[in-house]
Amino acid sequence: MSRAVMFSAFGPATQVFDVLEVPEPHASAGQVRVRVKAAGLNPVDWKIALYPPVAAAYHLADLPSGNGNDFSGVIDEVGEGVTRWSVGDEVYGGRRFYAQADYLIADPDILVAKPAGLGWEQAGALDIVGRTAWAEVASQNLTAADTVLVTAAAGGVGVLAVQLARRAGATVIGTASRENHAYLRSLGATPVLYGDGLVKRVRALAPNGVTVVLDHHGAASIQAGLDLGVDPSRINTIADRPFAAQHGVATVGGAAAGRAELAELGQLIAAGDVDFPIEARYPLEQVREAYARLQSGHLRGKIVLVTE
Repeated sequence: MSRAVMFSAFGPATQVFDVLEVPEPHASAGQVRVRVKAAGLNPVDWKIALYPPVAAAYHLADLPSGNGNDFSGVIDEVGEGVTRWSVGDEVYGGRRFYAQADYLIADPDILVAKPAGLGWEQAGALDIVGRTAWAEVASQNLTAADTVLVTAAAGGVGVLAVQLARRAGATVIGTASRENHAYLRSLGATPVLYGDGLVKRVRALAPNGVTVVLDHHGAASIQAGLDLGVDPSRINTIADRPFAAQHGVATVGGAAAGRAELAELGQLIAAGDVDFPIEARYPLEQVREAYARLQSGHLRGKIVLVTE
């Protein structure tokens, strides 16, 4: 037997997520088994568990279900016909509903080789936020002429978006709580406090205007971008698609980036060219506590579950 995070009813993550003993899975032909080292948390996890329509959008038809998406680990079984990977290879990636477990079975094509300088926890938290940040920044074709407002700039997606925008040559302003302002400055961004008066504060920091908004917060931040005079096509949100649709705002997300982009980002982090902080790590058995921390907000980077 092995362990997996499961939920058997819809409800709050802090009430429905349990670590259960399940039969140990094994790789069949064309598959590999990964001994999971770390599994990152994402807000969509608890939304799937709480809201049946969200679960349906992710093609979850029946309960009980496993949980999570992002993972890192070591291949310990290789099925017949698999030639790309070998036992002992260190990998990371994403597999919805299977990541938060001791073992997962994967199609070889979803895996990315983990470079030596990329930590297990970083690799295990990278799939969704990494692909999302890469895609949203790439969608705007940034240059040194751009001034970019990144909202929730110290969060999992935001912290990567800030650095990728800076690497493209853009000037970056990032919203965050005061305790994260020094950190954003260390990444080359100008921090600004979120909340009431944001538009006025941003105008003072960018008297020549903002050209792009990368939003990870929601309608209020999108509206701030519109009030700043940013072209709706150069506002991208992953936080409020209905509001975006009303205003012609872009909604490019992680689906627009794949394994190649995830691998390149992993290499940048491994080389120390991009910082990817881990806010907290919890043993698998403390999954409910981990999601309580995630939902409390004001994170710097990511939260992960570890299996050892």
